[in-house]
Amino acid sequence: MLSRRDKIVVGLMLGVPILADVLFVWGPALASVLLSFTNWNGIHGLHAATCKPPPTPAIVNNGCWYGVQNYHQAATVYPEFWPAVWHNVIWLAVFMFIATPLGMLFAVIIDKGIRGSRIYQSVLFMPVMLSLALIGIIWEFIYSSNYGLINTVLGRTSGSGLIDWLGNPRLNLWAVLVEGSWRQAGYVMVLYLAGLKSVDNSLKEAAVLDGLNEWQKFRLVVFPVMRPINIVILVVTVIESLRAFDLVYITNKGHNGLELLSVLVTNNIVGEVHRIGFGSALGVVLLVISLVPITIFLYQTFHKERHA
Repeated sequence: MLSRRDKIVVGLMLGVPILADVLFVWGPALASVLLSFTNWNGIHGLHAATCKPPPTPAIVNNGCWYGVQNYHQAATVYPEFWPAVWHNVIWLAVFMFIATPLGMLFAVIIDKGIRGSRIYQSVLFMPVMLSLALIGIIWEFIYSSNYGLINTVLGRTSGSGLIDWLGNPRLNLWAVLVEGSWRQAGYVMVLYLAGLKSVDNSLKEAAVLDGLNEWQKFRLVVFPVMRPINIVILVVTVIESLRAFDLVYITNKGHNGLELLSVLVTNNIVGEVHRIGFGSALGVVLLVISLVPITIFLYQTFHKERHA
């Protein structure tokens, strides 16, 4: 039986993290969902946010219930919305299918104990220790049209041959994605290295005795065993793909081909317009985009376990 002191300690150990999670994660998330159905501008009180019936389009009182009008306006009359949604989907796809597998490949190679693996690991992890804003500044020197490293090597720093990597809307999204992937690959590498260390060597030895090659051993033995770390990596990948605000804002404030939902949310909530309800609706859309791949992966994972 637990003593009274033990119960207090256990209660504090469980209660404090849960309270912090509710206050700083679930509370704001649920508040954003509720605010997305209002037209609150953040200035007046929310006492009128539940006024009914909903205001007609001709008479809109601040803080009143607005229904799905914020979502309708975003999808129909807000020109930056659909480009931002598409760019967020592209960002998520690149991180999931290029940056993350690349990080896994680095981890598998380094785990083999190749010569100089410590040096490679340090070099690849270095971008993770830098802030995204600093990464954006560093890559500006690489992408600069007039004095950047790439254009200097290509000899295209002036005239008609000049390449505007960050100003051309056809190029800047992919250029910034390289910046983000540079950091993401190192992050995934470290997480996956930790997971590889936990794999039982006897399983690998048994796979070799069964005649499996390196790819078959990884796909059929190592990867399934690392299911818990795979879930962690998926969640981290989704979160990191939506933290693209710093990179695009330091580049051109999220305009001209770099529209992202995170930038639109910021512009509407803390910008000059103070459209809290509308910005919250955009945030909910961003939340849905992030939850879709996580939900699908978790469903497939637990569905397979249930029928195994």
